[in-house]
Amino acid sequence: MRLKTSLLKEPKHILCHRKKHELVSCVGWTTADELFSCSDDHQIMRWNPLTSETTRVVKLPDDIYPIDLHWFPRSIGGKKQSHAESFVLTSSDGKFHLISKLGRVEKSVEAHCGAVLAGRWNYEGTALVTVGEDGQVKIWSKSGMLRSTLAQQGSPVYSVAWGPDSEKVLYTSGKQLIIKPLQPSAKVLQWKAHDGLILKTDWNSVNDLILSAGEDCKYKVWDGYGRLLYSSQFHEHPITSIAWAVDGELFAVGSFNTLRLCDKTGWSYSLEKPNTGSIFNISWSIDGTQLAGACGNGHVIFAHVVEQRWEWKNFEITLIKRRTMKVHNVMNDAEDSLEFRDRVIKASLDYGYLVVSTSLQCYVFSTKNWNTPLIFDLKEGTVSLILQAERHFLLIDGGGLYLYSYEGRLISSPKYPGMRTDILNAQTVSLSNDTLAVKDKADEKVIYIFEALSGKPLGDGKPLTHKTEIVEIALDQKGLTSERKIAFIDKNRDLHITSVKRFGKEQKIVKIGTMVQTLAWNDTSNILCGIQDTRFTVWYYPNTVYVDKDLLPKTLCEKDGSEFSKNPQIVSFVGNQITIRRADGSLAHRNISPYPGILHDYVRASRWEDAVRLCRFVKDQTLWACLAAMAVANKDMATAEIAYAAIGEIDKVQYISSIKDLPSRESRMARMLLFSGNTQEAETLLLQSGLIYQAIQVNINLYNWDRALELAVKHKTHVDTVLAYRQKFLEDFGKKETNKRFLQYAEGLEVDWNKIRAKIQMEIVKERERAAAS
Repeated sequence: MRLKTSLLKEPKHILCHRKKHELVSCVGWTTADELFSCSDDHQIMRWNPLTSETTRVVKLPDDIYPIDLHWFPRSIGGKKQSHAESFVLTSSDGKFHLISKLGRVEKSVEAHCGAVLAGRWNYEGTALVTVGEDGQVKIWSKSGMLRSTLAQQGSPVYSVAWGPDSEKVLYTSGKQLIIKPLQPSAKVLQWKAHDGLILKTDWNSVNDLILSAGEDCKYKVWDGYGRLLYSSQFHEHPITSIAWAVDGELFAVGSFNTLRLCDKTGWSYSLEKPNTGSIFNISWSIDGTQLAGACGNGHVIFAHVVEQRWEWKNFEITLIKRRTMKVHNVMNDAEDSLEFRDRVIKASLDYGYLVVSTSLQCYVFSTKNWNTPLIFDLKEGTVSLILQAERHFLLIDGGGLYLYSYEGRLISSPKYPGMRTDILNAQTVSLSNDTLAVKDKADEKVIYIFEALSGKPLGDGKPLTHKTEIVEIALDQKGLTSERKIAFIDKNRDLHITSVKRFGKEQKIVKIGTMVQTLAWNDTSNILCGIQDTRFTVWYYPNTVYVDKDLLPKTLCEKDGSEFSKNPQIVSFVGNQITIRRADGSLAHRNISPYPGILHDYVRASRWEDAVRLCRFVKDQTLWACLAAMAVANKDMATAEIAYAAIGEIDKVQYISSIKDLPSRESRMARMLLFSGNTQEAETLLLQSGLIYQAIQVNINLYNWDRALELAVKHKTHVDTVLAYRQKFLEDFGKKETNKRFLQYAEGLEVDWNKIRAKIQMEIVKERERAAAS
């Protein structure tokens, strides 16, 4: 990926009476094809990068020297704002000016003593923050009324940015970065960020990451808590500008005759050396395909992102021009060229389909035939994310979530309270064949889960709630809807897994990993991989945690992952190959054993004999452990017995053998539920089947005495049996009865073991007769 830059032969910002090039101080996009620029020549110019046309919008008074420009937000949650046609301009005379798109100055406000160095609207457009040479940080209403002075520093504040929730403000103070919440009592976060004066900062609403650039000739990436994620090498000159692309995947860095394109983790895609002088301000277009820079030599530099790459199996696709893609099949070296009417904004290649969104249309190509794409028009235009599953794909734009089939039919458009699609990314949305999961930004402990085909909330309609904030989510891709699992990483970097199908009762969320940096599900089997601290881990059958938790460590494959360095990201997990992006941007590939995937296929097809044969051929304990858990999950006792015997779990072999001898199917199923630790479900099943004694016996065996007595009293049977076993239990430990309830029922009761054994035998006979009759 790189930037393709363009400059006019002669700068447009020139002081007429001096014929001198004046520096351009700020730029800002209105649409993806229209840019405004301001300069020390007091002119505001309008640019069209497609036609290279420039027109003067207005000539400002000679005492106004522009410093910063920021357009009012165009839309929030799909709703167009009435003020979307205006911008704020800060200037050296201590004022900020609210100016319409036509160039009319609607209002000028005395804001600071000395120059107003930066001004920014919040994401909702309800407030404006300004900072100045006087060291003050002020909050204003959208009409320009002062609300509060947030901070007073002893030195000029050069840059400011809103937090993703518009509840916090980030600003510079010399070498320090400061995050100050709007709530007066809330804690202020402050840290030394650079060894020189900090000139620019930016905070992205999608990934919650902070950028800073300074006179120490470095740029840095921080998380929202002030922890350093990346620090660049020294540059030749101070970094004068830095800015996030809207979707938070890329950022751009400007310096003297230097423009750099970087990934969100900090490493550099490309370095351009245009003849611009210092680039004082960078602005990305709303679709994230191009940027503009305000240059010290009077130019405005335009750059659009090209040579993006998408890979899937044997196909490699490259965006070679704004409207042209090249397809390369590495198997036979065949090449195809794909031409589009408008510029390409987003693309995704997976599951045998290439989905491309342009500014007006969506194209769906099959990898089997590149000549006849399916084309349909888009409602909003600016698609921010494309996610694919095997049967359908999801488009996210400023207006909502739209699920389409690969035939171009709109399937559903899920909605949830307070939905903000502009801040969703691949870590906070996940799609499978039947389910869509979205992490809520308003409450980061909540995941909304929808049925893909109808767009309605899944199960009982309640969202999934965790006890701490969630960072990343991922749905498994295969299997039945009723068995769909979601894995997620929380703020503590713990990896959890839970079922998405929930009715009434609280679903069990189970922790299966710690210090997990990144995760991904396999595209063809429910195999999960992740990087835990410095260990590369593959969970061959994560569902083991619900079947036999003790067996989970035996179903893992762990290898040293120190080669991936700090903050690696899993790019894809296709077939047996895992692609990992290191912190320096290089790609590393890891292959896993193909046998677990084959085992998953056999189990899905109920080919148990083939599964056993495969395990005997491979002779791997991990594979046997996976088969044992799969067999228990699918209630195949014979296979489970063989698999547990192979890994030396003799106690479990004996238990399974005893289950096989039970007379009724309900008893066998209840014992299997007990085996998996589902005591409540086992008891419910037995009671619904009318096997009261068996339900009582389950509680006796688990020493759950109060519940055993409660059931016996409620159903008026086997009260003496419970009391007898309780008495024997206490005698074995040399204890006396202290439970008032047991003392009450034991009063005047003589325990006759012969009578109790006869009653138990009668229950077994009755169960056999029932089983034979059914």
